[in-house]
Amino acid sequence: MKLSVLEKAYRNEHDVRVKERLLLVIRVSSDEQHIESVSQELHRSRAWAYKWYKRYSDEGLDGLRDRPRSGKPSDISKEETDKIRKELADSNTGWDIKQVIDLIQKRTGVNYHKEHIRRLLHKWGFSPKVPQKRFVNRATKQEKDSFKKGYKTH
Repeated sequence: MKLSVLEKAYRNEHDVRVKERLLLVIRVSSDEQHIESVSQELHRSRAWAYKWYKRYSDEGLDGLRDRPRSGKPSDISKEETDKIRKELADSNTGWDIKQVIDLIQKRTGVNYHKEHIRRLLHKWGFSPKVPQKRFVNRATKQEKDSFKKGYKTH
């Protein structure tokens, strides 16, 4: 591939890991430096440099992207997940982590740890509507009073 195409791909790339790999390929392809000296410049191992240069040689620009990883499958089906997400989104009263744990337990029989529920909520694009006590207790008396609803005189 021509150097100008690689440089254009480098300028248009948003993923920093792919940009680093492209930089490796650009420097080695331009015959300026050997692959080992480029890996030292990038503070990477020789094995890393050879791996990504070979992937580029075999697969082209697409070889520089991360491949999808499988990971552990979810204990809850996609349909159940969608139903729970919809119920949380439609809730007008608010909910906290414990309520979400109870909801998932009741609907699916799966018991998740509260930290996993936080990760799930973040992945789904939610944040708890009810503040945690640790945040409420950090506020000053003046901040708490200004937050309360009611009749205010100015």
